[in-house]
This record gives sequence, structure tokens and C-alpha cells, in this order.
Amino acid sequence: MARKVFFSFHYRNDIWRVNSVRNHDITKDGIEESGYIDAAEFEKIKRQGEDSILRWIDGQLEGTSVTVVLIGSETADREYVKYEIKKSIERGNGLLGIYIHNIENQDGLKSSEGRNPFISQSMSASFRYKTYDWVNDNGYKNFASWVEAAAKEAGK
Repeated sequence: MARKVFFSFHYRNDIWRVNSVRNHDITKDGIEESGYIDAAEFEKIKRQGEDSILRWIDGQLEGTSVTVVLIGSETADREYVKYEIKKSIERGNGLLGIYIHNIENQDGLKSSEGRNPFISQSMSASFRYKTYDWVNDNGYKNFASWVEAAAKEAGK
């Protein structure tokens, strides 16, 4: 079954690593993406104010069954990521986290591991939502099965 996935992440710090995940070939087969916007478009929405950003997020979550939080060094501290997790929980989306710090950036550098963003939502959420490491857990091969497992766990 095709799944519509919302990606939550810290744009400025992690876009190179995020694109490594989003553009791997498994994503193109059976998973429709949502929650991605380029920098120019986001700046346009941002100029319209906080309410516009939140409406955009809410609209992107429509029709999704799973939210994938791509965890970089500062993801857990980002207010929009916290909002996206909260709204995903309210919608009943499946949730999972993928640590992306071990993915090399355009300069061949890795990043530091960030905190689990589900812990900042509630302690019970940290036990409920699975997290994986893109490199160490072979996300290239396993991404689709992680998404499917999160959806089934949420009853979707």
C-alpha cells in the first residue's frame, strides 16, 4: 500500500542530509512525500507570519499516514518540529524518527547526534515511537518497512 509521508526536520542545518534520505530510490516507489518545501518558498510563507507557517504545516499533514522526523543535531529544539510532532499525534499518524547525523554532508563531514525529539513531547512518546539511524540501520534498504510498521502501529 502506498503511504503518504510527512517529513519533519530542521531545514537550515540538515537539508543536505535530508535530501539524501528523501532522494533514495526506495522513496520513489510506494511512498508519496509531503512536508517538503524549498528555501525560497518557505521564505515567502514566513514573510506572511507565524499563522501562515502553521497553516502550511497543517495543510501538508492532510492525507498523510506517517510522519518521519529526520533527527539532526538541533532538531529536537525546533519549534516547528515540535508543532509537527504534536499535530501528527493529534491526527493519529504513525511516527518514527531517523537519526541523520552519520550521513556525510557535501563536504564529507558527519554531524553530532541530536536528542530524541519524542522525549521533548512526552516521556511516554519516547517509548512509543521507534527511532533508527539511517547509516547504521541501513535506511536505504529498510526505510519503506519502517514507514509501513509505523503506519500499522498507528492503525493506518
